[in-house]
This record gives sequence, structure tokens and C-alpha cells, in this order.
Amino acid sequence: MSATDTAAQKPSLRVLLCAPRGFCAGVVRAIDAVERALALYGPPVYVRHEIVHNKYVVEGLKAKGAIFVEELAEIPAGTTAPVIFSAHGVAKSVPEDAAARNFYAIDATCPLVTKVHREATVHFKKGREVVLIGHAGHPEVIGTMGQLPEGAVTLVETAEQARSFTPRDPQNLAYTTQTTLSIDDTAAIVDILRARFPAMTAPHKEDICYATTNRQEAVKKVAPHVDAMIVVGAPNSSNSQRLREAAERAGCRSAALVQRASEIDWTVFGAIASLAVTAGASAPEILVEEIIDAFAERFDVKVETVHTVEEDVFFPLPRQLRPDAPNAAAE
Repeated sequence: MSATDTAAQKPSLRVLLCAPRGFCAGVVRAIDAVERALALYGPPVYVRHEIVHNKYVVEGLKAKGAIFVEELAEIPAGTTAPVIFSAHGVAKSVPEDAAARNFYAIDATCPLVTKVHREATVHFKKGREVVLIGHAGHPEVIGTMGQLPEGAVTLVETAEQARSFTPRDPQNLAYTTQTTLSIDDTAAIVDILRARFPAMTAPHKEDICYATTNRQEAVKKVAPHVDAMIVVGAPNSSNSQRLREAAERAGCRSAALVQRASEIDWTVFGAIASLAVTAGASAPEILVEEIIDAFAERFDVKVETVHTVEEDVFFPLPRQLRPDAPNAAAE
């Protein structure tokens, strides 16, 4: 039987590939920082927390000599190896601890997260109580709250909490947000807070990052037009979880978050005529290709890319790792 005959026996599947998808500029910068440090200094390079929330990426960096730790105390005393802080950002106490341990620290925090840190600090210095809209326990939220003394930041996760929140001084209030939230959920919470506290100071520029916004808008555009959607990403990735939720809210009957093709539930995805595929900001394109290949084994796949906006954002490496840095010049 010819390949053409085999393809003809497969059911047709229209695949709409969301664009933009996958890596954002902050994730690219963080991964490049680890790889550049490995190239400059050789292994090991220590990384506090997962550099980005993607098992595939982390395992790949481990194979090259990166060692991931949750706390600096896990790193051998006296090491001269670089210690890199993840893209999610860290509390102020972490670089202080690194300095006390004489570690060579490199901060790979996404610049858009650093922006939120600076905003919170400015508000605090101006005497404002800071409300942080975000998810408890997420590394980015821990890092942002850790910029200020304990009790200076109030975390609001839900609309219900926004309705019940009681500030110390309603006239002296400001809010910031986690960068990877649902656009719609966050807008609803902000609307409640601003209605209750009209004098509340807003961010100078939206805190939810461009990549989160762009990927959610792309999902909203295609979700009503497909039978199902797959979001490639890790379960602990906030922006990936928000993409799945956005798909469901936009009318997609079945949306699933998967890390690899092996996680696809074929009892759900085995009898569809159209599929959308996107990827969270920490998911590499090779995993998107793996997902599409898995469907191509079962369907006669026709892929169309749906563009919503072009991204051209670029963040330079941390200063110590740039080609013109003194330690790089000796290569």
C-alpha cells in the first residue's frame, strides 16, 4: 500500500497553530544565561529554583552541567561556580544571603518582573500600602512580596478577596500584579478594587507581560473555532494554566495542558476534526512539533498558523555574561 493510500485512510484534522506561542524574551534570556555561564566557566553552574517552569528545558540544562537547588544552603560552601537566580525573581534576602556566602551571583530575573519589584518598592517608599494581585506560593509572588518588609504587601487572589479587603488607609493605596495572570480575571479584580478605592494608584504600565497578553489573545481568537485545544506547558507554569482557562472560557469544548505527546489522552483527542495548539512562555518549540507529530500518526494533518501579533522583544543577558564583560574578554 502506498503512503498516499495510508494517508487517505486517516481521518482529516485541521490544526490551527497559535502565533505567538512558546518562549518569551524573558525565558530566552534566562536559558541563554545558564548556557552562557556554562560556556564561560564550565560546569557546574548552580541555579536557584527551576530557571523556567519546563521539565524538558531543565533536564536539558542538567545534562550540560547545571545543578538546580531550591535554597542557597544546598550549594557547597566556598564554591567559585556561578549561582544564577531564576527568571521568576527572588526576594531581597536571597542576593543578600548569596553575598554573605561569597557566591558569584548572576540575576536572570525577567526584566518585566524586575519592573514590578521596582514599582512595589517605589510605592512603599512613598508610604503606600501595596496590594499584589497574584497566586499564593508562585515563585514570582514570593519574590515580589519579598522586596518589602513583612506585612507591607497584601496578596489578593480572587474577586471575593478584593471585595473583602480592608486597607489601613484607602487614600494611600497602590496595586501591582503578577506578570503571568489571566487578563480577564485580573481586570475583574482591578475593577472591584478601583470601584471601592478610587484613589488607588495603578501601575504606570500594565504589569501583565506582553507575552502573557499576546498568547491569551491568540488563544481567544482560535478557541471558538476548534473542537479541542492543547496547551504545551508544565502544570506549575502560571501562564500555561491561564492559556488553558482562556481556551475554555472562549468556547473550546475540550482544552488540555500537556508537557509531552505521551500525556495526550486519546480517548478525548482521538475523534476530533479540528485542533488548536499553543504553548506557554516556557515551552520550547520542539515540544509543539512533537505534539503535532503525534497527531500526524493518527490523522491526515493540515496545519495553519493563525497570527495575531508579531513579537520583537529582546532582553540582553545579565551584565556579567555579555560578550563585552571583562571575564568574557579572556575567552
